[in-house]
Amino acid sequence: MGDDRRLAAVVALAQGMAAAHTPQESWRAAALGACRALAGAFAALSVWERDLGRLRVLVNVGDRAPDEEEFPDGEAYPVHQFPEITEFLHERWVAGGEPNAWVETAEGPAAGRPGYCHQRVAALRRRGRGSCVVAPIVLHGRAWGELYVARSTGTPVFDRADADFATVLAAVVAAGLAQTERLEEARRLAFTDSLTGLANRRAVDVRLEEAVERHRARGDVVSLVVCDLNGLKRVNDSQGHAVGDRLLERFGSVLSLCGAMLPGALAARLGGDEFCLLAVGPSADDVVKVADELCRRAAELELGEGVACGVASTQDPIGPVRSARRLFRLADAAQYRAKALRAARPVVAGRAGPDDPVVRLADEPPQGPAVERRRFRGRRD
Repeated sequence: MGDDRRLAAVVALAQGMAAAHTPQESWRAAALGACRALAGAFAALSVWERDLGRLRVLVNVGDRAPDEEEFPDGEAYPVHQFPEITEFLHERWVAGGEPNAWVETAEGPAAGRPGYCHQRVAALRRRGRGSCVVAPIVLHGRAWGELYVARSTGTPVFDRADADFATVLAAVVAAGLAQTERLEEARRLAFTDSLTGLANRRAVDVRLEEAVERHRARGDVVSLVVCDLNGLKRVNDSQGHAVGDRLLERFGSVLSLCGAMLPGALAARLGGDEFCLLAVGPSADDVVKVADELCRRAAELELGEGVACGVASTQDPIGPVRSARRLFRLADAAQYRAKALRAARPVVAGRAGPDDPVVRLADEPPQGPAVERRRFRGRRD
């Protein structure tokens, strides 16, 4: 491959990773880009998990064997099965060696060092591949994993020039992975409450919009639990904001624990002393049981005065839910009533008969310039 074609291949790989929106897309773009750049038939990207002493495959692309999934859940290999990794990590790398790629063939060593990995040779033969090039990936100054590209039996084996080019590609992949990590961290921070580690209001807005769309399209049950932590202001005023923060953190842990009882539920802090659970799929009765458990556990906290808890579910008689705004308004109205009644258990919208005060409160037109107590981003009913 000429210099111009190789440069174009490097650019294509970098652009493919830059266009990825998720880590999986980034891994796949890296493996596909390297496979095409090296005229391979198959490629894989793997990460070295130091704590488990293994090499775990993240993605397989190209001509996959029957036992090779694109995104495998459990394809991992003990590092001790790969002596060249051990040598690189514990001898050459520590001694300041460069992360150079090497070649293996179905017949044995071909180019580069160390070239004696029997596991790779056996795998090449078993899967009908004639040669492979292995390039260590170094990220943030540490050995991160490896890029692996293979060619089929009967095609030209990789040579020293290919190994050198694979080393360059691995460096490009490392830069792309670093960028992916930065983007993921930015996304995590954008959707996470910094104090409790729960989801934040933005995450709830997005997830609730999606959930209500699924309800309208497929009839999925969507339930929302809105909680108001009682006594936070008194704790802040009498014991200081550091103690108040501790109360918020502890209730956040309780909310997370209870949310785990509902598969896939999102536990979030809306802001201040306001929290919520969003569940898609579980029945309304199951959600109410969890809300009841949440109230019980919150009342047992050494700080604060329990919670006021409201529940709204599309499975209850609350009228049509055509927007996320309406479901939120119903759950908020139920919580407002629970607070007014000083209820020790959750108030559930739609379960107080044909003239349910919660539904009536939620559907009342706003008085004057006021709107619902918490503004919800989304279209109106």
